[in-house]
Amino acid sequence: MQANVYQHFRKDEHPFIDTVGNWMEQVEMEYAPLVTDFLNPREMFILKTLVGNSEDISLSFFGGYDFSERKCAILYPSYYEPSETDYDILVYQIKYPLKFGHLTHGKVLGTLMSTGIKREFIGDIITDGEQWQVFIKKSIANYIIQQVDKIGSFGVKFDEVSWKDILQPIYEWTEESLTISSLRIDNIISTVYNISRQRSKLIVESKRVKVNWTEIDRVDYLVDYLDIISVRGLGRVQLQETLGKTKKDKIRLKIKVLRK
Repeated sequence: MQANVYQHFRKDEHPFIDTVGNWMEQVEMEYAPLVTDFLNPREMFILKTLVGNSEDISLSFFGGYDFSERKCAILYPSYYEPSETDYDILVYQIKYPLKFGHLTHGKVLGTLMSTGIKREFIGDIITDGEQWQVFIKKSIANYIIQQVDKIGSFGVKFDEVSWKDILQPIYEWTEESLTISSLRIDNIISTVYNISRQRSKLIVESKRVKVNWTEIDRVDYLVDYLDIISVRGLGRVQLQETLGKTKKDKIRLKIKVLRK
């Protein structure tokens, strides 16, 4: 990857940029498609940015349904036409005793991750308010359904379902605008959730915050386009667009917020 590419991204994103460079080199050398694991929105943005200038490689994404947040990518040469089955994604319904209570996103994800798998193997976890489904990479699906027979206090079973039986998920995000002095993570959390800056700093320093599913403990961490901030106990925030600056040099943002 050309050295001047790195200056446009955060230092912690440089390893992913190197990975994208290796993917592109592999597609060009083997003249064959390459399928990735699930990517978060920020990784998809970086991938699109880097592949966008290539004349020899095309790119497509699919996460299992129309509005999926996490998607797999296929990098491919011009002769190839990807189909949905090429992404190696399976979708499973989580069967559990509905009459005794309900699952939560946190419990489902936490249990799946406790099996020791990488987050990249799991796509979206969706619910219609009662039933739950999870998108899993085909290569790891058997391992997960054999390992997980309980989520919280519920005995569970994973049943594979077809694409036509995917739930209509509840969309709980709201779009909001925000005017803010800086893109520091403690500043954004404080402003979005209307808590003091001191409390926001304590939340970050106590390792209750993740950016793109990676734990962050630096209060001066700078958030960027399409980053997803997860704050334990409060919810999630995604920076969607920078709308310019005010006369007092503050930054105007368009964000998505999920409040608990």
